[in-house]
Amino acid sequence: MKEEKFEKMLTGGHPNSLGRTIEVVDAIIANEVRLEELYNCYFSNDEVVRLRTSNAMKRVSREKIELLVPYIDRFIEVISKIDQASTQWTLANLFETLSSSMSPEQTKKAKDIMKKNLQSHDDWIVLNNTMQTLSTWALSDAVLKKWLLPHLDRLSADGRKSVSSRAKKLIKYLD
Repeated sequence: MKEEKFEKMLTGGHPNSLGRTIEVVDAIIANEVRLEELYNCYFSNDEVVRLRTSNAMKRVSREKIELLVPYIDRFIEVISKIDQASTQWTLANLFETLSSSMSPEQTKKAKDIMKKNLQSHDDWIVLNNTMQTLSTWALSDAVLKKWLLPHLDRLSADGRKSVSSRAKKLIKYLD
């Protein structure tokens, strides 16, 4: 039987639904070489496919993190340039999950990406996930902590309760 293409599986349905994302993840866990096919779905013209691709990557990282380690450079150099909120908030999650497998240079680049997102993005999920990852990393990085605290202070006054509450909690977490 011929395998169904992931892009087709991730297409359609309500944009906020998972669609067939879980099936895609299960297919990758069963046949790890198909991860490359999922990665290529980031370049779909369909925004919903890209959203579900991000969701699937996050789920794969929970099941078999080692599968994503070879993709770290591509997440940093290629995927981080996709101008879509779901991609950016997933990268913050993936960077935190993959941090123990990242080289110092990869970690520096990931921090730069997230710093830029924290300064320029307006999506509340991007801000929340980025604040969380940067705060976790700032516990062991005094330079990052010094950079981050004024941004958390700024975001603690954000009009969106989820953003301001998260920023306030993270300020306390870092004190």
